[in-house]
Amino acid sequence: MRNDPRIRTVVGCTLLVIALGAGVTGCSSDGNPLSAEPYDAADQISFNGPTGDDRPADPDKPLEIVAEDSDGRITDVTAVDASGRYLAGELAADGSRWHSTSPLAADSAYTVRVSTEDGDGAPGRKVLTFTTGKPSTTKRLGVAFGPEAGTYGVGQPVTAELDAPVQDPAQRAVVERALKVESTPAVSGAWHWVDDKKLHYRPKDYWPANATVRVRSTLEGIKVNDRLRGGRAEPLTFGTGDRVIAVTDAAAHRLTVYKNGEAVKSIPVTTGKPGFETRNGVKVVLAKERSVRMRSSTVGIAEGSSESYDLNVSFATRVTWSGEYVHAAPWSVGSQGYANVSHGCVGMSTGNAQWFFETVREGDLVEVVNSDGDTMEPFGNGFGDWNLTWAQWREGSALVTGNPESAGPQEQARLRPQSV
Repeated sequence: MRNDPRIRTVVGCTLLVIALGAGVTGCSSDGNPLSAEPYDAADQISFNGPTGDDRPADPDKPLEIVAEDSDGRITDVTAVDASGRYLAGELAADGSRWHSTSPLAADSAYTVRVSTEDGDGAPGRKVLTFTTGKPSTTKRLGVAFGPEAGTYGVGQPVTAELDAPVQDPAQRAVVERALKVESTPAVSGAWHWVDDKKLHYRPKDYWPANATVRVRSTLEGIKVNDRLRGGRAEPLTFGTGDRVIAVTDAAAHRLTVYKNGEAVKSIPVTTGKPGFETRNGVKVVLAKERSVRMRSSTVGIAEGSSESYDLNVSFATRVTWSGEYVHAAPWSVGSQGYANVSHGCVGMSTGNAQWFFETVREGDLVEVVNSDGDTMEPFGNGFGDWNLTWAQWREGSALVTGNPESAGPQEQARLRPQSV
């Protein structure tokens, strides 16, 4: 190599090839070097190992770039694959070395732009290109997003179901970083690990009314661990409707529906009586069923006892998987607005129940206050996500704490209706 000072501004590719474990498919100047006298990339770049062939680099090895000359230093490195994903990396304080800190994607083409500076402060720039091959393992981590495409209330969380468990905090960070959620209008939000195979995403506050939410994954080909790489995931787009929040005051025996901040209807109701108190807290509408058979045996009440029941219930809006609904209760009209006599559900007249049923949609919010019952669970019995403070929610993110703990059990299978 020549001793021209300009030559010493370039970076060496020798360690780059060693670190990747295979040849780099191309290495060239970007045609617009920053130095006053452009240098010939062919003279300045050398490779250790196979060159001039199509052998891909090993995606399981980190990318490393080292300055060849002690008088020069690296000032910046960007590495981007063909799909536009940036490779995270770390530059040494003295500019002698840059290495990747996140996994490379398999079967991808990368472009690496390296900015340098010689001992006199003269800048230079190089562009390196290489491809990665297939990983040594064929196991792919599948991701399925929810809900289905459609229009939902402003309380609807986004869900991500993995088809294999991920427990290690660093591996969770790799997965979470690749799951992208964007909305118009834009809001701040975060993922929360519910368990090893499920994540929920919610904004700091509720979604804006009439918003568009887009969910996608850039995990495909990314190394999660030595035996697992990201697979393809179908993107998801859904919308939100009006901001509808129904607040039930169990002590006042009234349910008030707010639409876009305005109270539109106040309804006399009955909630759970002693021993069957309705859960306090924020719940999300899960489903709407025009007719449901509710039986006390599903909650362990013996048939024939004074508390047993077997009823066909109309206009039932479901808010928990364990059987809590807002529904028509014509048998308790005399108590509605005055006393709590149900087995945990919010009961109202048939006419009011039909209006409520036709007004709300999945994802709308039903909040209960002033009940003597327990607080709605964050996970496992529906969407209780909003009962965690924003600080508590962020603690479940691998990108915030680096050591998330499961915040609750995996959501239960849907149970038969049980409360009236």
